[in-house]
Amino acid sequence: MLVGVPKEIKVHEYRVGLTPSSVRELIEHGHKVVVQTNAGTAIGLTDDMYRAAGAEILPTAADVFAKAEMIVKVKEPQPPEIKMLRPGQLLFTYLHLAPDPEQTEGLIKSDCVAIAYETVTDARGGLPLLAPMSEVAGRMSIQAGAHCLEMEQGGRGMLLGGVPGVPAAKVVIIGGGVVGANAARMAMGLEAHVTILDRSLPRLAELDQQFGAMLNTVYSTIDSIEEYVLGADLVVGAVLLPGAAAPKLISKALVERMKKGSVIVDVAIDQGGCAETSRPTTHAQPTYKVADVVHYCVANMPGAVARTSTFALNNATLPFTMALANKGYAKACRDNPHLLAGLNIHRGALTYEAVAQFQKREYTPAERALPR
Repeated sequence: MLVGVPKEIKVHEYRVGLTPSSVRELIEHGHKVVVQTNAGTAIGLTDDMYRAAGAEILPTAADVFAKAEMIVKVKEPQPPEIKMLRPGQLLFTYLHLAPDPEQTEGLIKSDCVAIAYETVTDARGGLPLLAPMSEVAGRMSIQAGAHCLEMEQGGRGMLLGGVPGVPAAKVVIIGGGVVGANAARMAMGLEAHVTILDRSLPRLAELDQQFGAMLNTVYSTIDSIEEYVLGADLVVGAVLLPGAAAPKLISKALVERMKKGSVIVDVAIDQGGCAETSRPTTHAQPTYKVADVVHYCVANMPGAVARTSTFALNNATLPFTMALANKGYAKACRDNPHLLAGLNIHRGALTYEAVAQFQKREYTPAERALPR
């Protein structure tokens, strides 16, 4: 298969779909790879490194899209990239379609086959291609939140861990999954007072076993969210419904009652955000204020640590990329139901139920959409 890697064009996105090491693996298995010039230069992955791995360097994204059978990216295709997709072309990347009907419509009209990293599953019920970026985003959420608490950023002027004789900040994390656990680890490391709210008692028990008395675990209800959010200095939105839009757990009315200068870091913004006041921001302008509450809602947080994120993502995606290249998408998906779960768009059909329900579109089961 001929695999193409375009340079990412989302604002301040420096990650790249394949590292030179991943390219070499594909080449060794008999495939061809074309990479847009300077696709990885910002993170130290030069064109010469890709050439040494066996890739052909092409001057423009249009050249890559025109030549490749499969496009491997990081972020969802932007409108100019959607226009370059060809009928039947395979796209393997993050999509986050639920809150983005415009992208959904564009991909349906393109007649492409789109497999989303974030809905590929594993035997334990996890999301193996989302997990590495969730780990990064969870850890970054505390760094970002701590910075936003500084006066110059509009925050309360608090040091997250306090100092002897001065109370530490109260950090409330809504959602105890991969993002939440990593956020908690970082916040506790900085000696903040940390509470995680979640609706899964088994998950709360796991977190309690993992972190012990340093972590306060609370069952998530409307009452408990209200109580802890109002007392928080930093709130991290870490809610995930796989492939679906995030539930709005923090109302505008609740935000208006929060402490002046408190901070919301909404990691769920890729799926629409879990606060009614959240809207996507970029690394160029990461924050805004609503009712004197600082909102950090960057939709590609791991892009800020693009080198770490690129290598972590490639470690997870490479086996699936290899399977798609070796077998073709139809056989690869039939052979692996976890990869089939990643199929969101197939030749004009929407094949992920949660997206179809949220956008009120016609749904075609993925297994029925695959060619015989």
